[in-house]
Amino acid sequence: MNNHPRAYAVLYSSTFAFMVCFVVWMMFGVLGIRIREELGLNAFEFGLLTSTPVLTGAIFRLPLGMWTDRFGGRVVMTVLLLGCAIPVYLVSYAQVLWQFLLIGLFLGLVGASFAVGTPYVSRFFSAQRKGFAMGFFGAGTVGAAVNLFITPVLLEAYGWRMVPRIYAVALLVTAVMFWFVAAPDPGAGKTGGKLLEQFKILKNPRVWRYCQYYSITFGGFTALSLWIPQYFQGEYGLALVAASALAAGFSLPGAVLRAVGGGLADRFGAHKMTWWCLWVAWMCLFVLSYPDTTLTVQTLNGAESFHLYLPVWLFTLVLFVLGAMFAFGMASTFKYVADDFPENMGVVTGIVGLAGGLGGFLLPLMFGALAELLPIRSSCFMLLYGIVWVSLIVMYVSEVKKVQLSGEVVGEAK
Repeated sequence: MNNHPRAYAVLYSSTFAFMVCFVVWMMFGVLGIRIREELGLNAFEFGLLTSTPVLTGAIFRLPLGMWTDRFGGRVVMTVLLLGCAIPVYLVSYAQVLWQFLLIGLFLGLVGASFAVGTPYVSRFFSAQRKGFAMGFFGAGTVGAAVNLFITPVLLEAYGWRMVPRIYAVALLVTAVMFWFVAAPDPGAGKTGGKLLEQFKILKNPRVWRYCQYYSITFGGFTALSLWIPQYFQGEYGLALVAASALAAGFSLPGAVLRAVGGGLADRFGAHKMTWWCLWVAWMCLFVLSYPDTTLTVQTLNGAESFHLYLPVWLFTLVLFVLGAMFAFGMASTFKYVADDFPENMGVVTGIVGLAGGLGGFLLPLMFGALAELLPIRSSCFMLLYGIVWVSLIVMYVSEVKKVQLSGEVVGEAK
């Protein structure tokens, strides 16, 4: 089966639209630092400010995925871009925390664009190229890194209230460009069924496993993209522009390498890619979790002190590797979905994307709560370390062990 003639036009335009949406979705990761100073927010309130847009971006992934199956990705993506320009513009007029949170709920709809583009793009590519195509589209999460480069510059040049106005115009321009470059969705109205029939897919345990994998890969990527700039500021005393630039060392590979991860998942399989990516992420998080520590050891010659810490260059390097592993894991998770649910891509993408988005919403809140209860800055990495460990256990019990057992049965039969 060959790709659709307009496949690459759809892929490039959808990826660009998703990237612009992701810039807007992540902008509070940088703007929030200035807003936090202006409003005097604590760590939990800062987490709430940055994660509120992620909540609606998560919740609406499911209905938008279903609407994409029904009305087509071209229509749904264009309407989403046009509609979200309004709340983005209104951010510039907010004065108190509740206003930012309320507007953030509407602004967050841009984050649901992933559930539109994934099934839309996949329908234009052959089964052998779906992993690459969805990985390439998923690389639109490079918007998180673009946000870390562009937003601090705009903020310093024009003030933070001008930034959302510029981004609102960018959404409008992108909507027009997307409509004229993209192609009608060949799967519009041909997939899915009645609402209750579509939700029967939830009975399949594989859907829940993929939700677990994506909640840590995408959820962890999103949460850290929002959290890391202020982490660099607090831990290493960097200015906002420098902190944001170094934070891009995590966000950039976590986005760009997603296309590579999709290609690797096509070649080696979704299971093998996800399994090993989670193991490497687990090791990275172990290193990042260790707080700045001074140990005093009583030796034969008296007390000796040892200072254990991560210098900024090593911290950035380990973050880079972690971002790459999350990128590969995000791509391989949706390779699972494309392989197992080709006829229900919209609804399953929405469900799995919802899980990932909820992870991105809840984790910054948990980071903030831990920072208040356990005043150790690296506690955010400790939490992610535990969640990845749970994911590895789930994967071993549900997939690795079953493969081993089936291999033993085949061997005995021979």
